[in-house]
Amino acid sequence: MSVTEKEYGKMAKKASPPSPKGLNIIKAFAIGGLICAFGEGLFALYTRLGMSDDGVKALVPITLIVITAILTAFGVFDKIAKHAGAGTIVPITGFANAIVSPAMEFQSEGRILGTAAEMFKIAGPVIVYGSAASVVYGFIYWITQR
Repeated sequence: MSVTEKEYGKMAKKASPPSPKGLNIIKAFAIGGLICAFGEGLFALYTRLGMSDDGVKALVPITLIVITAILTAFGVFDKIAKHAGAGTIVPITGFANAIVSPAMEFQSEGRILGTAAEMFKIAGPVIVYGSAASVVYGFIYWITQR
């Protein structure tokens, strides 16, 4: 017996409790804001340490990526994401988590067919379409600036 799409929708709605949207929005905003504030704090720290502007601009995202990768490896980032939802998708931390999670999950299948093949499963489309969009936007910019 097949279940129609409408019946499946009713079953899914009944099985999943409604989420507290207002609280989720507040959590996402607060935790995402804390991540951004932490990045700004790193920027101020590295600047105060006397690093060049280019050095600071490179080191802040690298630090955020490394911290996110470590937190993902120990399962902490997933616990934060459970409460923060979209707040953890601040581009650099979300991207780092999207690379590290599948790499860890499939490492038992080997370095090539597991880790290497699966680590871009989530982030791959972001890279492909982000690159394609940048080419299109660059072309449009080039045309309009002539």
